[in-house]
Amino acid sequence: MNMKKLSLWLLAIGVMVGAASCTKVKRGEYAKGSATIFADDGFRNLVQEEISVFEFSYPESSIIPFFVSEQEAIDTLMADATQAIIVTQELTEDQKKYIKDKNKRIVKTHCIAVDAVALITNKENSVKELSMDEISKIMNGEITKWTQLAGNDTTSIKLVFDNAGSSTVSFLKEKFLKGDKKFSDNPNAFAQQNNAQVFDIVKKDKDALGIISVSWLGDDLEKAKNVPIDQRVEDYKNENDTIVPTMTTEVNIIKVSNPTEKNDFDPKGYAPYQVYINSGQYPLFRKVYMISTASKSTVLNSFYTFVTGFAGQKIIMKTGILPFHTNPRVVELVQNK
Repeated sequence: MNMKKLSLWLLAIGVMVGAASCTKVKRGEYAKGSATIFADDGFRNLVQEEISVFEFSYPESSIIPFFVSEQEAIDTLMADATQAIIVTQELTEDQKKYIKDKNKRIVKTHCIAVDAVALITNKENSVKELSMDEISKIMNGEITKWTQLAGNDTTSIKLVFDNAGSSTVSFLKEKFLKGDKKFSDNPNAFAQQNNAQVFDIVKKDKDALGIISVSWLGDDLEKAKNVPIDQRVEDYKNENDTIVPTMTTEVNIIKVSNPTEKNDFDPKGYAPYQVYINSGQYPLFRKVYMISTASKSTVLNSFYTFVTGFAGQKIIMKTGILPFHTNPRVVELVQNK
């Protein structure tokens, strides 16, 4: 175990010791105390806002987030160094059995959202739509120049993604890479530390093709942070208003087409808006799970209940991700050209 992991686990264990002293709570009440949650960096914006609203609503509660690779999050849960994670895969039956036998805990899994993996380009780049076949060829190094995609630039495509252990990279590897190929085999592929760095590089570099969670592209959550927290809390409780998330205009958000027999070889490309994620017309989507081993009457179990409830799901909608328990309305969304 490296020192970084060790220090994270020791801190997580220390926090959980403080949380263990929580007294029994009744149905409908929220527990007091502190605890940790580990999540893939792709969901940083989502997790931070969930925590901000939860802690404001329940001021004697504290949730400390760690943003790591998806595998690190799962490993930390397996080691019982945290009791809650947010990832894009469910635990296997063997993993659940191990946690039950070794740690004496029961695994609870809840699908909280459907996320999309988005492709973005610089505003000066003329390529604004790709097919699944073209994406596959880019990932496998068969398409390397923008001119091969009807672009104006003869330079190489710089494939930019977040850290090599992220859920986004795992998703694309499983979806597109052939055989034992890895992204590191591509000399024009560049790993960053997080999604924020991917976004910043694409804004500055017209040759970059960024791969990012769609939750980083919604403007609404960023704007919401300028609103006082008490007003945000009231907004999230309002069941009567309608949210139509808006997407950033600082980069091009690539439309993706997937002509197959199943959709009558429809050549139309779709952007990763919630309605197209919900319909499956935008093909690069995956489920997001909150997994908890926390027992009842703990602050993490209360947070689990909050995230999977109405207000928690409404926060997710503001990120641009599709909340699992909310049906989106079909609206006309126009992206600046």
